[in-house]
Amino acid sequence: MRALTSVLANYSIKGLLICCERQSMLHRLGRALPPLLLLVILLSLGAALLLRWFGTTSTSNDLIREFLLNPNVRPQLSNQALRACPDAPFILPSSGLIGLLWGDTALPYNTLRRHTGIDVFGDGPSGTVPIFAVYDGYLTRADDWLSTVIIRHDDPLQRGRTIWTYYTHMASRDGTQSYIVADYPRGTRERFVAQGTLLGYQGEYAGPGAAPIAMHLHLSIVTSEADGSFRNEAFIDNTLDPSPYFGLPLRLEDDPPRPIPCRP
Repeated sequence: MRALTSVLANYSIKGLLICCERQSMLHRLGRALPPLLLLVILLSLGAALLLRWFGTTSTSNDLIREFLLNPNVRPQLSNQALRACPDAPFILPSSGLIGLLWGDTALPYNTLRRHTGIDVFGDGPSGTVPIFAVYDGYLTRADDWLSTVIIRHDDPLQRGRTIWTYYTHMASRDGTQSYIVADYPRGTRERFVAQGTLLGYQGEYAGPGAAPIAMHLHLSIVTSEADGSFRNEAFIDNTLDPSPYFGLPLRLEDDPPRPIPCRP
């Protein structure tokens, strides 16, 4: 009897100890849960912000990849140079796939550094796909510009405002040959060009030491500083939505089909 009483007493003590240990564990877990929950919330918010800043919903690179890898689809995806949409003042500067759009977040861009214009990827060898002036204006090519020209225009959509169209990548990949026509050598200043004037040819030049790029034209519409000079087109706030100038839906959020049709 005493043995049985001792066993029962031992079980009671063990049960009490287990119960106390479980209560202590629950208490510790209860105290730890709010910080853990807070950490989960903070990590979730951080992931959401990273996705917003650096993620992309753009499909532009998929289209560009398809265009580059499959020559058979290129005519079906391409817009044609020198054409204008009804009531639009600008003509298209070059033939090809309008790949990256204004405000695009496709790599190497993101929501903190959006694409500032449109990229037109031509079909043909480097240095053979022509580029034309989109509108009457006055062309400048700085002394150190290998692949770039800029044209000053009286804004056809806002009377009294000066805007600029910026054209670049008109050189060979290694930078040994410029594809800008000889009429506009380095140092050219305020040379009048009519709409449709040949400026040069699409190339692959991205700058000294820059990663290789596929052959294309980058074009942006740039606003003016207070003194009338052009702003730095690398920042989207210094550029204008090209859609109304071309009569085409050219913003990322428009998500246009290719080839891009004129706006109704």
